[in-house]
Amino acid sequence: MTARRQVLLRVDPAVHDALMRWAEDEFRSLNAHVEMLLRRALVDAGRMPKKAAPLPRRGRPRATED
Repeated sequence: MTARRQVLLRVDPAVHDALMRWAEDEFRSLNAHVEMLLRRALVDAGRMPKKAAPLPRRGRPRATED
């Protein structure tokens, strides 16, 4: 897995609260939700780099069927 970069993001407290509620509604962490929104915006703008790695799988791995 490639290294992930850390970014300090300053946002209005009301925007932060709204993002937190939205992330919780979708069962995501705030960080994962912000990354998903940024990726969606890049795709919509036609600026998503071709070499960008896919989002890492989150949560517990699925049980295998025997």
